[in-house]
Amino acid sequence: MILRVATSLALLAAAPVHAQNRSAPQPAPLPPVLPWSGASEALVAKPGAHWITPAEVARFETTPDYAATRAWIERLVAASPLLTLQSFGTTPEGRDLYYVRASKGPGKPVVLAQAGIHAGEIDGKDAGMMLLRDIAFGGKDALLDQADLVFVPIFNADGHERSSPWSRPNQRGPREQGWRTNAQNLNLNRDYLKADTPEMRAMLALIRRIDPALYLDLHVTDGTDYQYDITYDFNGLYGHYANSVAIGRWLDERLRPAFDAALTANGHVPGIYVDAIDNRDPAKGIAHNADAARFSTGWGDRARVPTVLLETHSLKPYRQRVLGTYVFIETALRTVGAERQALQRAIAADRAARPREAVLGWKQAPAPIFTIPFKGVAHDRYRSVASGREELRWLGRPVTLTMPVIGQVPAITTKLPKAWWVPASAPQAIERLRVQGIAFETIDAPRKLRLDMVRLKDPKLGTAIEGHVPLTAGFAHETRSEMMPAGSVRVRSDQPLGLLAAAMLEAESADSLLAWNYFPAILTRTEYIEGYAIAPMADAMLARDPALKRAFEAKLAADPKFAADANARLAWFYERTPYYDARYLLYPVGREL
Repeated sequence: MILRVATSLALLAAAPVHAQNRSAPQPAPLPPVLPWSGASEALVAKPGAHWITPAEVARFETTPDYAATRAWIERLVAASPLLTLQSFGTTPEGRDLYYVRASKGPGKPVVLAQAGIHAGEIDGKDAGMMLLRDIAFGGKDALLDQADLVFVPIFNADGHERSSPWSRPNQRGPREQGWRTNAQNLNLNRDYLKADTPEMRAMLALIRRIDPALYLDLHVTDGTDYQYDITYDFNGLYGHYANSVAIGRWLDERLRPAFDAALTANGHVPGIYVDAIDNRDPAKGIAHNADAARFSTGWGDRARVPTVLLETHSLKPYRQRVLGTYVFIETALRTVGAERQALQRAIAADRAARPREAVLGWKQAPAPIFTIPFKGVAHDRYRSVASGREELRWLGRPVTLTMPVIGQVPAITTKLPKAWWVPASAPQAIERLRVQGIAFETIDAPRKLRLDMVRLKDPKLGTAIEGHVPLTAGFAHETRSEMMPAGSVRVRSDQPLGLLAAAMLEAESADSLLAWNYFPAILTRTEYIEGYAIAPMADAMLARDPALKRAFEAKLAADPKFAADANARLAWFYERTPYYDARYLLYPVGREL
């Protein structure tokens, strides 16, 4: 929910640095701050306290850089037997990815709290450092009696170090903020399924290794103004969209009330993640959508990993946001410990489930799915000379109104096949299966199979995004006899990660590898036919096949442009000969029915 202003990168690159600095804008004028105080303020260390964090020393005006964060954490870990520090990967620029584990011994469920996937949204880092301090030396070690905490302070470490006062104009603090994307200009929170980045591959490996009972993805949101300072989301919230049904129910019925009670008791205002239908007209309602597999919550829902997205509100002061995030993580750890058996039963139930259908695409529901009493902020409008239109202006005055919540309904649903077959000629897809931990078997000799396959109709390439040029198309299913070569793999749908495999391999899936255009070679036709050969062949085809003749005449009558194009007419016949490239526009992944 960010209003992005296009800037000519070429002009910026060409301008001298000092010229850029002279023309740099003043800090963006933000709406008035709502007054706030709460019991969580008692969590802030007193000035001069031995284990005061760098953010507390700076009164939350700043956040420490990568080196200062690591140095403080290393000192804390060295001083406490409850804490260990471990590396789990390396960024494109060579920075170490690490986590701190707070534990009293093995055998307990793990809460994995991840900060800084968008490095400018860094509240979770400073909140987690404070909580680790209080677990180690502040009397909160009882939190570890029934659960472990694994804390990743900076996931997007390269983006964290691309820090400046100009990173996030809609956010109130800290003074300098990291960058949204990594050093490859890729958004890690669009990479959960395709797993292009070394950071995401490392995180997926870490998740498989520690098998968290709960995964917290800590963010800061943008968009409209409202009273809520802590908002959150997951597939299953208010009973909607959960693929992992038992997990979604536990998150909604057990964890959500715990969050709301603890945050409210500490003076915070928790609520549903606010994704406005229209930032210029907030009264249109809030979008409550099914999270796609590219996001942490959508991935976790399909991977049977309980996953919650935290979005603190960017217009609230940094101190307030950090304290709310502290309460959020602490509550998650406490609740997982208290509810460990119920949560483990929910996870086991979903991992044992074998759904036969999957929703591959969604569309907006025709009517609101529910309404909520919404704690908003008053606004008016004014005429902007710059934009030439009326602009919205937030007034800093709390209001309560009834807000429609606009949901989604399934647009594309499919019956899952027994298995998917991925040919050896698609190593990029096989590698992604391996990265995700999806089970498959590899054949060591060619195998002839009868498979349902998809041919693209009218494919179109989109605008480059996330290192890819995405592909959209219509899809026509056809049954084919295919020879899968040695090295090809069979991916059963009857496995705990069957829905994750479906999201990756089903052609119609919005986040499939096909949609991300991992198979560009199928868009290329490699053999052609000359007019002197196809014209007499086409005449003979018309003479001996009355049905073909009727179809051709119908095409001529319906499409004058086609009728006037001799080459298009001959191409129409070529496509109906055995000489035509049978693999042109054919998605190479087959479905075993």
